[in-house]
Amino acid sequence: MKGKLSDLMQQAQKMQADMQKAQEELANAEVVGESGAGMVSVVMTGRHDVKRVSIDDAVMGEDKEVLEDLLAAAVNDAVRKVEAHNRDAMADFASGINLPPGFKMPF
Repeated sequence: MKGKLSDLMQQAQKMQADMQKAQEELANAEVVGESGAGMVSVVMTGRHDVKRVSIDDAVMGEDKEVLEDLLAAAVNDAVRKVEAHNRDAMADFASGINLPPGFKMPF
């Protein structure tokens, strides 16, 4: 029994290190949100930080409200893509965890 507990603790430590690495990779990942058929684009990190905004010159002649709507739509698209990317990555991570049958987490 003592050996199995030791193995379980080692697996938990490895899982914690892997989780930390995965979270760092997710935070540094970049996605691009777009609107107006790519006329407005936003580059966002996994931490939801906007790194760049690109606005096609053709949009600059539009009304202020149109530009605001296109920018908001591009940001919202980027947020949805970040969330989907993070969800998919964490699902892949969780599928690799080998817990003993019937094991219940303490939380």
